[in-house]
Amino acid sequence: MKNTASIKLLFSLFLFCQFGFAQVDVVYSDLVWSDEFNTNGAVDSNKWFHQTQLPSGGSWFNGELQHYTNLITNSFVNAGMLNIVAKNESYTDQGITKQYTSARLNSKFAFKYGRVDVRAKLPIDAGTWPAIWMLGKNVNEPGGYFSSTFGTTDWPACGEIDIMEHGIFPSQSINYIQSTLHTPSSFGGSVNNGGTIASDLANSYHVYSLNWSPFQLTFLLDGVPYYTYNPAVKNASTWPFDLEQFLLLNVAMGGVAGTVPSSFTQASMQIDYVRVYQNTTVDTQAPLNFTASIGNVTSTSIELLLNATDNSGTVGYNVSYGTASNNYSGTSGVQKSIVISGLNPNTNYSFTVTASDLAGNTASNNPIFLSATTLPNSTLICSGISNLAQQGSFSTGYNYEFQTNNGNEVKITYGLLDTDKVGVVAFLWKQTPFSEVQMTNVSGNVFTHTLTNQTIGSTINYGVKFAFAGGMSVTNYYSYVVGSACSMGVAAFSELNSISFPNPVTDSININSNISIDKVEIYNLLGIKVLEQNLETDKIDVTHLQPGVYLIIMYLGSEKIVKKIIIR
Repeated sequence: MKNTASIKLLFSLFLFCQFGFAQVDVVYSDLVWSDEFNTNGAVDSNKWFHQTQLPSGGSWFNGELQHYTNLITNSFVNAGMLNIVAKNESYTDQGITKQYTSARLNSKFAFKYGRVDVRAKLPIDAGTWPAIWMLGKNVNEPGGYFSSTFGTTDWPACGEIDIMEHGIFPSQSINYIQSTLHTPSSFGGSVNNGGTIASDLANSYHVYSLNWSPFQLTFLLDGVPYYTYNPAVKNASTWPFDLEQFLLLNVAMGGVAGTVPSSFTQASMQIDYVRVYQNTTVDTQAPLNFTASIGNVTSTSIELLLNATDNSGTVGYNVSYGTASNNYSGTSGVQKSIVISGLNPNTNYSFTVTASDLAGNTASNNPIFLSATTLPNSTLICSGISNLAQQGSFSTGYNYEFQTNNGNEVKITYGLLDTDKVGVVAFLWKQTPFSEVQMTNVSGNVFTHTLTNQTIGSTINYGVKFAFAGGMSVTNYYSYVVGSACSMGVAAFSELNSISFPNPVTDSININSNISIDKVEIYNLLGIKVLEQNLETDKIDVTHLQPGVYLIIMYLGSEKIVKKIIIR
């Protein structure tokens, strides 16, 4: 059914299509492992292992209903196709009787980095859950092929890569497929996923692909990328994908796939081939012409412009500053823009940048040192500390800060003060309509995210979900008025908001207040402080200030309010 010449030609065309999409960062071209399913009968035992041992408790995960068997009626090769067949039949194994059987195959091959292509046709019957996926070789899962020798790590710390799943998305089209990553930072109902609509899954074969590099994971349908996972911070919590993984093929029944109709008899996932590609040629040539410079600088970000050439076509860059260190991929000879965000205004930052290729060869002029100072900001800041939670609880609490920058951007920063949480990641929650986005780790357990294109004077409401090993805690929602004052759910703010003064003013600001303000600061619109005064009187002399628009900040204890004032 297949021949190597046609495979190589089709693969070359496929590579060309992939390279045309920027989401694929490294092109892998050498076939290192495959099964073309050309021999009828039982599955090749040199390549595949039937995983049949039930987990503790006697049932597979997610409420599934099937026994996985090594019966040839559940997995066999015929006419160049692997058939994984889920059947409605009573079957007793390990002392437990179930009403459905299927097969779950582990590859006896494990690898780190490369591309996986699986050409398959899927069952779309109600209650079926076909999957093409991967687990870390180190997963501690009794009954798996590698577990007895390498099983040192519990799920999800081993990492799970779901290349393709179908049948567990009831709100989506029947032709919807999805890819998902499960890591300590997001598992179960992981937020790290992306999907797409295929054409006629029931009757058509499609190629489901994963392109896995040291920098990112990209998922493709028929050569077209539709989802890339590339966390800003890669650590054991977000990126357990730096160790070998193996492949799994299975069809589950029921559970999260929904009720199996009483009329169900059997359904098959048919697989034409499974292929794994890597780059096997020994590379001894280091990157050349490595340059690094500073690009655009704002009050909260610094752009680094990097470039180098390498015979492999891909250059890896490492950028370190403070305690942070992150890796990025770039195309040989093409300038790479890296924006370091979440920085403090009017602060000098030093960066150490190196260039290397995937074989570990390093540029001769490594490292290059860069430094830049962020711009002053508008000082439109509201902040506070709390231990209030809408879900879970906090042992100590958290601090929060909302800051308007560059006219219509709002930088939101939350820091978890609890010291008993490990593997912490943060997700910014928008109250209405609800949405969730992963925040960038600044340092320790401090996280930030910048909202763009906000409307000055509008009120936004956000909270944060801190996820960590063993659970999560979610802060209250806090309100912030973009570009002016804030109302953070703290009583002091209602008192501060009651302060008034004539506006515009000429020689002095006469403050009307029923409370004692601790201090006043005035900033120009460049973010430069032009006046600071401990308030012992209700009058502030501004005769020395030039006419124009200013921002006045009034402090009461740890709280503050920002208002605009015009001086004539």
